[in-house]
Parts: sequence; structure tokens; C-alpha cells
Amino acid sequence: MASIMDILKIKPFVEVSVGQLLWGYEDPLLKLAKDVVPKEQKLPYEEFGLLYGKNGTSSDVVTMHTGASDMMKYGIVDRFNMRDKLPHWTTDQCNSIAGSDGSIFPPHISMNDTVHVYDKDLCRLLPLKFLREVESSAGVSGYRFTPPEDVFADSEANKCYCPAGPPCAPNGLFNVSLCQYDSPIMLSFPHFYLADESLRAAVEGVSPPDAEKHRLFIDIQPEMGIAMRARARIQINLAVSQVIDIKQVANFPDIVFPIIWFEEGIDELPEQVSSLLRLATKVPPVARAALGWGLSALGLLLILLAVTCLIRSSHRQSTLRLEGHVVAKPPPSKTPSKENGYELNSRR
Repeated sequence: MASIMDILKIKPFVEVSVGQLLWGYEDPLLKLAKDVVPKEQKLPYEEFGLLYGKNGTSSDVVTMHTGASDMMKYGIVDRFNMRDKLPHWTTDQCNSIAGSDGSIFPPHISMNDTVHVYDKDLCRLLPLKFLREVESSAGVSGYRFTPPEDVFADSEANKCYCPAGPPCAPNGLFNVSLCQYDSPIMLSFPHFYLADESLRAAVEGVSPPDAEKHRLFIDIQPEMGIAMRARARIQINLAVSQVIDIKQVANFPDIVFPIIWFEEGIDELPEQVSSLLRLATKVPPVARAALGWGLSALGLLLILLAVTCLIRSSHRQSTLRLEGHVVAKPPPSKTPSKENGYELNSRR
């Protein structure tokens, strides 16, 4: 390898433009590898770039739940490229892809819920937990969800993401080599946020992490399950191991070398969408409260009316009974007459 690098005049570091670094450039080592390695191990790339092949419409086929049979699965990925789970990790739970794509979630989310986002480049579900309540510039209330502090921790909970066994990755980093063609790539949050301080201290020029600048988060409207604002922030790192036999890199230490970190997301929804969302979240509670009070008032009015009618009816019946008792007269006494069988004698 050292001889080949001498012949091809390859140096450990190359100087390229930002566009080439992101979208690809011809690299002599990559070209050599494509001609030498077995066919089944060839990379599906013609050039090297961190985002090579991603500047366009994705060819991936994603099957998601519509909520027709179960609203609690609305927006959840069911299959990704016809697979219902990942093949990389050691347990079904870690291989699961049953998460959101980050734009829509099942409705009626509470502060105690843990929502999951699936990202194929991360090769796993990313759990998000409630951080705080927020309100958009359009006046729509929501919940901010962010990964827990131990999401990339070297712990028992993440043991399934290390099939070859420890050591897998330093605390705060995630090893994605299994789903990135065995390249020594480790992901973290920018500036090694939530990672060991030693990783940042080993590199000059990296300022201390700031949660507000480097945290990944999604603001979700809990009743509707719609993402209102999001910031996906990820740092790509290269795990460099010392190789004494190759003179070009013989002096390199074992280090996690940060290459780039990027941020993507949305600050707010379009005004038309925000207006509809505000209408859908503000009006129903007010209408429900008004309808409840209105029905309660109507019910109370009907009860008072019924009681009034009963009292009047009872009073009328009592008066009728009393009047019947006063008006009643004894039958007239019978006076002597021919009709009664008596005959008066006027000559006595």
C-alpha cells in the first residue's frame, strides 16, 4: 500500500473544493479499488463524496401506515425498500424501522411519550423524548422532542448496536460501518455534543458544544402530530487507526477525526399551513367549551322550566279540589206535594 501511494503520489490529506467534498470527485485510490477488489465488494460509486448520489430524487421505496386501520400508526414506516426490518444488528428491537420520517407522527402525543424517527443513513431508529413546551411564530403550541443524553452512550441498552462486541465506539458516538460498506465512519452530534470531552480535546479548533446550536430537535403539535419546526444536526467523523507499516500515516495517532457537520430542517411552516393548523387547534377547544356551557345552560333552563310547570300544575290541582269542596251543596229537602204522594187539605 505504501508503494502504491508513492507511485500514485497520494498524500494523507487532499485539497478539494466544498462542492467536490460534498458531491464527489475522482479519487485515484477509489478508482484503483474498483479495478482490484472482487466484484461483490465493489462500491456502487464512481466518485468519492460525503453526499454523493444524494442530490436528487431518492430511488428508495418507503411504505407507510395511513392510519386507516390504526390511527396510532399514522405516519409510521412499515417497509423500507420492501424490508420490514434492518439486517445489521443483533435484536429485532434494534433492527426495527417502525418510526416516523420526521414530518408526521401519530396524533395525541403526550409529554411522557417517546417518539422514534427512522433515518437510513443513521441505520437505526432515533428515539426522541420531551424537552419543553414551545410556541411557533404563528401562535401554535407544541412540544419539543430531542434525543436523550444516553442515545449514543456506551451502555447495556445500546449493546445490540455492537454485533462484533466491544469496543464498538467511544461514548457519544455511533458506529455506522456495518451499513456504510465497512468504512470507519462514526456519527455524533456537532462539536461532539453529548460525547466524551476527550474527543474534542484531541482536535484543535473545535469549540465547546452549545446545546442550542448543536442539539437535534423536532417541534411537534401534539394533537395533530405535525412537525412544526425541526433541526437535524449530525457530525461525520472518521475513525483513524495508527498503521505503522504505511509510512504516509505511520505518525498518525488513534483518533476520531471530525470531517464535517451539517444541519438541515425547517424554521416554520408556510403561513397557509400555519393558519389551518392554528384553526384546527384553537377553534375546537373553544367551540367545545362554548358548546358545553351552552348545553349546560340549556339543560338548567329546561330543568327550571319543568320544575316551574310542575309547581303550577300542582297548585292548579289543589285549587280545583278546594273549590269543589266549597261549592258542593246538600241535596234539596223534599216538600209535600202531589208529586211526592202528599195531598194538602186546605179545609181543616
